[in-house]
Amino acid sequence: MSISTLAARNGLNGQTLRKQYKEKISDYRNWEQLEHAEEYMLFPNNFGRDMSLDETCLSNGEVYTILTNKAAHGGKGALAAMVRGVASNTVSEILRKVPRELRRRVDTVTTDLSSAMMLTVRNVFPKARLINDRFHVQQLMSEAIDQMRIAFRWVVLEEENKAIKEHRAKRKAAHTKAEKDLIGEWEPEKMKNGETKPQVMARSRHIILMHKSKWNNQQKDRADALFEMFPDLEKAYNLYLKLVDIFNQKCVPGVARLNLARWYNDVEAFGYDGFNKVIETFENHNETIINYFEDRLTNASAESFNAKIKAFRTQFRGVGDIKFFMYRLATLYS
Repeated sequence: MSISTLAARNGLNGQTLRKQYKEKISDYRNWEQLEHAEEYMLFPNNFGRDMSLDETCLSNGEVYTILTNKAAHGGKGALAAMVRGVASNTVSEILRKVPRELRRRVDTVTTDLSSAMMLTVRNVFPKARLINDRFHVQQLMSEAIDQMRIAFRWVVLEEENKAIKEHRAKRKAAHTKAEKDLIGEWEPEKMKNGETKPQVMARSRHIILMHKSKWNNQQKDRADALFEMFPDLEKAYNLYLKLVDIFNQKCVPGVARLNLARWYNDVEAFGYDGFNKVIETFENHNETIINYFEDRLTNASAESFNAKIKAFRTQFRGVGDIKFFMYRLATLYS
């Protein structure tokens, strides 16, 4: 519950209660991390076996790197560190303030595919196994397919503009009203789901970016129309589904490596240049992607924690006083 809500329920002035809480009721002024809270917060006691590294934006483009403990499940004790910026040297310098003995106890750290974050993990946690979050890996592929959809969308728009131009030329060339009436007004082609081609292309983004098991009936009909227009898009989407199936399959890393190698061959055989960077990224991070199959750990807890911070930020209607915001976060999650 926010301070404003608490004040409203008790007939108090929200601004006055917030000030009283900050200056009198809480121990904010005596908080041991107050001096450097805007730059970083460290809670060594919250370092555990399995950690997650992520980033979040507070306000005005201020980005912070967040280290959380998976064992806390987003509750008390989840927040282990929060550092202003994402540069590896900056974040590493702060995290190294934690005794090396505690850092060596960390067995795994999950991150997205950010090179800066992966370098931070290697610099700070000498014994930890680095794991790339499977959902970010899958997202990379789905976004590449969406770029393919966007390219096809421009083709559809170009064809419709050409058809409209030709229709106008026919009406203009007509000599009588009867001839114009015979030509009629422009009517766009409708697909079997009742939408025009440009509408199908524009509204298919969410279809491409999610698994088909989550489609509702309207989205299924739209997908049928989309794939009828562009069969290659369906083939590309099926490659994404194969990748998801590989990650869903419970197997040892050696089998997963073989499955991914076969998938790489399928993607290369498909022959779409837009997938080249996806394959290059996968190959560059092959070991850290394969590490997922050891313990099947993801960055979901970090993403959930990030969502809590955003919700908390919304209660504050933005972050005007970063140090006090950090204090509130520490009170709840450190």
